[in-house]
Amino acid sequence: MLDLTNKIALITGGGSGIGKAVAILFAKQGAIVCILDMDEAGGNKTAEDIKTLGGHAVFFKCNVTRQLEVREVVGEIYNDFGSIDILVNNAGIAHIGKAEATSEEDFDKVIAVNVKGVYNCLYAVLPIMKISGGVICNLASVASSVGLADRFAYTTSKAAVVGMTLSVAKDYLQDKIRCNSVSPGRVHTPFVDGYLSKTYPGKEQEMFEKLSKTQPIGRMGQPEEIAGLILYLCSDEAAFITGSDYPIDGGFIKLNS
Repeated sequence: MLDLTNKIALITGGGSGIGKAVAILFAKQGAIVCILDMDEAGGNKTAEDIKTLGGHAVFFKCNVTRQLEVREVVGEIYNDFGSIDILVNNAGIAHIGKAEATSEEDFDKVIAVNVKGVYNCLYAVLPIMKISGGVICNLASVASSVGLADRFAYTTSKAAVVGMTLSVAKDYLQDKIRCNSVSPGRVHTPFVDGYLSKTYPGKEQEMFEKLSKTQPIGRMGQPEEIAGLILYLCSDEAAFITGSDYPIDGGFIKLNS
């Protein structure tokens, strides 16, 4: 089950966090993993880790906000491997602030990465997938369902991701392309550690525990747990699933009221 042998999987933001966990898990299941990331060191490290485990991975430095750059990388992948079977739109950034505290520059930056970046990858990959079908999984967030305090731009962007997921699922049914999204709650990634170090110097552990307790289950998720759900949705075992968003949030949406 959950076999991805020789599937060509393109994963954005694969240099760290959830994207790295997805890349490693997909490779363990037999996929040929193409990692797209702006972080050259992180992307190469993920690829090397996969190769050390006996898997197959290639890193491409790519800014997902630039459509021409995305199209060139996707074209190179298609020329090298002959198909793209799976797309995981994971690359994203966060921003803290209410609407009135969000500058135009910050708003545009979040939308460029979290919304336009997803669109650019869809735009480049969908014509290839129309040839023989494929699977897409977009990273949304619990923010898209309930909104998060002081996360105006981020919440806006992730709601757009869910909308794009539904649109693509409906438009490409006849092309044998499935499209779903996952909505993680708070996940322990390097971003969280960096945020705590910058915002609460000297109180990192205290604030980590406080943030963990905002999840009803009592802890943050692990990247590998999110990767497991994404693997299932991108596998043949999930062939009857499309146009759906899946919370994976420690009970945050349903149990936090």
